[in-house]
Amino acid sequence: MINKLFFWRKFRPRHGKPASKRLRTGLRWAARLVYTALAVECGYIAGLLPDWDQFLHGPVQKSSFIQQYEYEQTQHSDWPALRWQPIDLKHMPKHLIRAVIVAEDSRFFEHQGFDQAAFFDAMEYNLAQGRIVYGASTISQQTIKNYLLSPSRNPLRKLHEAVLTYAMERNVGKKRIMEIYLNIAEFGHGIYGVEAAARHYWGKSVRQLSIGEAIELAATLPAPIRHNPDTRTRFFIKHRDKIRRHLIKNTIAGVSPG
Repeated sequence: MINKLFFWRKFRPRHGKPASKRLRTGLRWAARLVYTALAVECGYIAGLLPDWDQFLHGPVQKSSFIQQYEYEQTQHSDWPALRWQPIDLKHMPKHLIRAVIVAEDSRFFEHQGFDQAAFFDAMEYNLAQGRIVYGASTISQQTIKNYLLSPSRNPLRKLHEAVLTYAMERNVGKKRIMEIYLNIAEFGHGIYGVEAAARHYWGKSVRQLSIGEAIELAATLPAPIRHNPDTRTRFFIKHRDKIRRHLIKNTIAGVSPG
């Protein structure tokens, strides 16, 4: 009997805190975790922010993608050396800029970094196809991704991209964004920027490109390793012809940066 009484006293259920108090405690801890995560994210993004004055007026620097390629190229002896030759926007033919805008971001000079209409159009098309065919990143978003971020597809990277794109659009003009984009975009394995691409594919400066050659450079952008003026895949030819049709059919207001 004594043993039973001892057992009951030792192991009897004990009343904890009221449920409402436990809930309040849990919510406080959850809030602390959220605040901590936000503080870490804000600190990380602040560390990525460039000097906007240097970004706007200084020479175009190597992007994070270019630096990553340089590093990986040292680990793969069969990879070609980096080809990258920055060039001022004023030396790029206007028909090249028009072709790139038609191919990548038709409302580039109208939006503030994000194109909701293009996003919903792309999602509707992808759902109809049952797979991801087209993305909806603007030239501004691609510039930030290539210049400051990594190829990672995790949700946090997309959040960083959105915040940095918002900041860039409020500190940097469209012409400069276009200039940086065309100097760091990938056009083939180890080929970055329109000048290096023109010299690789046609053996001449980008300022000498014909309209047809400019259209082919623009058609390279969605998947430059697989679909480019050297591989001339079916996808590349189809995309090139689509860009040409749009250029002939439409005169896009505000495309010319001149």
